[in-house]
Amino acid sequence: MRILEQRFLRGPNLYSAAPCLMAVADPAGLDLAPGFGARLLALLPELSPEVAARLAGIQNAAQALEPVVMELQRLAGAPADFSQTLDVPRKTEVRRAVCGYRTEQVARLAFDTALDLIKAVARGEDFDLARAVDALHETAEDYAIGTSTGAVVNAALKRGIPSLRITDEANLFQLGWGSKQKRLQATITGATNSIAVGIASDKQLTKTLLEQAGVPVPGGSTVTTLADAQRVARRLGGPATIKPLDANQGKGVTTTCTTPEEVERAFEHARKYGRYVIVEEFLEGRDYRVLVTGNKIAAASWRRPPCVTGDGKSTVRELVEVENRNPARGEGHTNILTKIPLDDLAASTLAKQGYGFDSIVPGGVSVDLRGNANLSTGGTAEDVTDLLPEETREICIRAARTIGLDVAGIDVICQDISQPLREQKGGIIEVNAAPGIRMHQYPSRGTPRDAGAAIVEALFGDSDGRIPVVAITGTNGKTTTSLLIAHAARLSGLRTGVTTTEGVYIDGQLTMKGDCTGYRSARSLLTSPEVDFAVLETARGGILKRGLAYDRCDVSVVLNVSSDHLGLDGVETIEDLARVKAVVAQRASRAVVLNAEDDYCVAMARDLAENVEVLYFALDEDNPVLLRHLERGGRGVYLEDNTVVLATGARHEALVDVRQMPVSLNGCARYNIANALAATAALAASGFGNAEIVAGMRSFVSDSKHNPLRSNVFDVDGVTVIVDYAHNCAAYAALSETARAMTPGRVVGVVAAPGDRRDADLVDVGRTCAAGFDELVVYETENRGRSEGEVAALLVQGARLGRVAQDKLSCELDVHRAIRKGLSLCQPGDVLVFGCGSSISELTEALRPTRPEIAQRIEAEAV
Repeated sequence: MRILEQRFLRGPNLYSAAPCLMAVADPAGLDLAPGFGARLLALLPELSPEVAARLAGIQNAAQALEPVVMELQRLAGAPADFSQTLDVPRKTEVRRAVCGYRTEQVARLAFDTALDLIKAVARGEDFDLARAVDALHETAEDYAIGTSTGAVVNAALKRGIPSLRITDEANLFQLGWGSKQKRLQATITGATNSIAVGIASDKQLTKTLLEQAGVPVPGGSTVTTLADAQRVARRLGGPATIKPLDANQGKGVTTTCTTPEEVERAFEHARKYGRYVIVEEFLEGRDYRVLVTGNKIAAASWRRPPCVTGDGKSTVRELVEVENRNPARGEGHTNILTKIPLDDLAASTLAKQGYGFDSIVPGGVSVDLRGNANLSTGGTAEDVTDLLPEETREICIRAARTIGLDVAGIDVICQDISQPLREQKGGIIEVNAAPGIRMHQYPSRGTPRDAGAAIVEALFGDSDGRIPVVAITGTNGKTTTSLLIAHAARLSGLRTGVTTTEGVYIDGQLTMKGDCTGYRSARSLLTSPEVDFAVLETARGGILKRGLAYDRCDVSVVLNVSSDHLGLDGVETIEDLARVKAVVAQRASRAVVLNAEDDYCVAMARDLAENVEVLYFALDEDNPVLLRHLERGGRGVYLEDNTVVLATGARHEALVDVRQMPVSLNGCARYNIANALAATAALAASGFGNAEIVAGMRSFVSDSKHNPLRSNVFDVDGVTVIVDYAHNCAAYAALSETARAMTPGRVVGVVAAPGDRRDADLVDVGRTCAAGFDELVVYETENRGRSEGEVAALLVQGARLGRVAQDKLSCELDVHRAIRKGLSLCQPGDVLVFGCGSSISELTEALRPTRPEIAQRIEAEAV
């Protein structure tokens, strides 16, 4: 079985709103022995009845790929909800498997494992499923999100705040987009003061600052030698707690040290975790953790040391083994509780109670395995949030403020948390940066507290962390429309980011060069803290290769759908292409702008959510779709007597004469007028005022500096030269129409098309150009796998079908010779259209041998 394609669609895509793996599999060469389905089901007996029925009589190995991948992810502990197997047009046996996933790395390994498993079963070979599942489990754990981090991220998602894991290996997340983003690592936020973290990690400094602030703390000192530890312990005159100065999670902590021998053992234990050791007064009472978020108490828990209760016949070791089999317990922080360790500290704690690991504990008797109650060493927690007196709340908040932490775990020791601290000689023993919150989210007893939501509230207040996002798609006009919208938004004072075919721009500065219309480029914009307003040109290829970079946008714009890129990436028909473009429309949460003169765009309105507004635009003021929409009270933008009109039900407001818009080429470029209508509608839907919209339309210039290869106009000895990226029928037809409107003279076309289009599509381009231009020069640009001359021959074939006169058609494969040939056919006053250009330098290099001064002038204009 061969895999023809494999892609991870990381955002909303053609198949699902959630991330999924898409693969095209050809089963050729993998024959299925009789009983294949039964053997597969025997290996995976927990498949659902529906899936089992599908596989029972399976004859095509490619049909097994999707269900096996999904089952392997489930067995790995990372199940996903969505999957499907689709036929591939014109390929009888080939199947497209679409598998949702929770963790990309698990899905990747599950896919490779599924291939090996299917091949082994097909050939009647053994397959070690247990070993494969172990590897999947290990991968799932390697890339799992920590419990505390996950609680905050999930709370953000519930509020509609977008989330992005910045690195696959670390619990480092971006919550929100652009200038409204916040960063999070575990429970340390981007607002957490690094000096405060340093203070919290120095327990003695923390105590000093808290004492100065009037917060009750135990007495004690920091030491570096055993002799000093013994001296401080004697001075305290009672039980001592001994712990490292800067460790966390209860590491190296020993409590209730009363004898010199106990102090010595505790000192040596603490020294394993740091050079400096604190010897302090042991506060009698229970161990509590209070979570402070912002200026609020989010939760409080009574932390209990890990313990087991005897049954009169089992040893401590056996009792711990039973408890550690509790599904809630795991290694590290990935589960609600942590497994109880049987180590030297556990042995020492047991010895104080008269037990060892192999002692049998009497029935009903509980024994502790730790002197401290950290969850990371097996402890449990009981919620006591509602018991905190106002005084204790204020003390904990003051402690967090004193250290400077926005999120803090305050460790309190006292007899009864419901009573004021000072009355019972209780105190704060530590202030923790990055406190774990699973004890609050999932207490062993008491009311669960959504500590993750409390942290999100402290970070965002009432904000959803989103900046306005406008996404633009369509076959032609995307770049110009995107730049028009971004230009107007920037003029209004917003720091605007825009992705285009030419690059990524932030506040007018180029930050990434190249075709930036896909997932990676959009993510780069949404992760930039410099962006207040994002405009995302979104191309067909980006949607199909990686999906969208956003879960939703505010406004979507679909300009048009016409024949282009057909036969690529599974898109065979214009209907297929429309479904791809509709992915963008369906992600709008506020409004969708659609071309009322394009049937494919109009059809998209049927599949939008009810609360999403539709705004139509049309060059024809009498367009029936537009008129019906306006009669029903909808909004739209149309052209009337060279004037852009914004209509809201009965109110029709004239905004700007298109001849005052440089992008319209004095009203001749109707395709750019349509782009301006779409941009106007998108800006109105985004909440911009009429004056802001008009200012943007009047001042945007589509020249070689601001919008290269998009109807850039140059004068070459009296001949008007239009340089454009046009490469499909619709674009060439629009350009020839514009050129005719600009001159009473002749219109000459220097044309090409990319070689990855179908033969019929290239012939159609030639036919369209023959109809649009008086003289035609065909050249070649990106052949993309075709042999030299092949693309040009198909374009010439199409031009001849368009009945162009033989003496009006020529072919020059080299672009520079083709441009010079086209100019030789022109007289002053004529217009030459140079289509499918890849760079302005193609024009300047063509001119340089005979017109060096003009080449130099054009280069200067582009700087």
